[in-house]
Amino acid sequence: METVKILIAFYSRSGNTATLAEAIAEGARAEGAEVTLRRADELVSEQIIASVPGWKESREKLKAKYQPPTAADAEAADAILFGTPTRFGNVCSELKAYMDSLGGLWMKGALVNKVGGTFVTTSSTHGGNETTHLTIYNVMAHLGMIIVPPGYSDPIYFQAGTPYGASSVSGANSDQPPTENDLIAARHQGKRTAQIAAKLKA
Repeated sequence: METVKILIAFYSRSGNTATLAEAIAEGARAEGAEVTLRRADELVSEQIIASVPGWKESREKLKAKYQPPTAADAEAADAILFGTPTRFGNVCSELKAYMDSLGGLWMKGALVNKVGGTFVTTSSTHGGNETTHLTIYNVMAHLGMIIVPPGYSDPIYFQAGTPYGASSVSGANSDQPPTENDLIAARHQGKRTAQIAAKLKA
């Protein structure tokens, strides 16, 4: 059977969302999927980035590891997972700008029937985690994607993540990395996404 291709498109400022992305990729690769990880770049000025302690250093490290996502990445994928830190209970502007750039693919129906999923990080326990997942669901519905949430398909989701997608709480200073349970939930989401995408592709 032809290899399933999965795009993980995300934004990460401190690295926590990137850590979840890597765990999702690990789970998908364990199922034989070919995974492409892409990080959306900042939209703010270099002056603003330099004014926040640690942001410039983190950005340079992440930019060296991940290229920005393109429309071609999305068109080539069988499944797309969108990841974002929460911004006022909503998707961050960096990832939203990438999703907005997919209008050309929407016009020609190029993303119809691709598997879609989400993962989210928040600074506080009730910081808009689930509303952010659902906000991205709206976009995927307009693109005609088949939304595949983890639900409670594994017992780990009674301990970490959400039925909408993997998640973690990073703390007010973004200094709390995802827990081991968060990563287990993320790996399972990657595995489930690859499995469903493979069945649809077959």
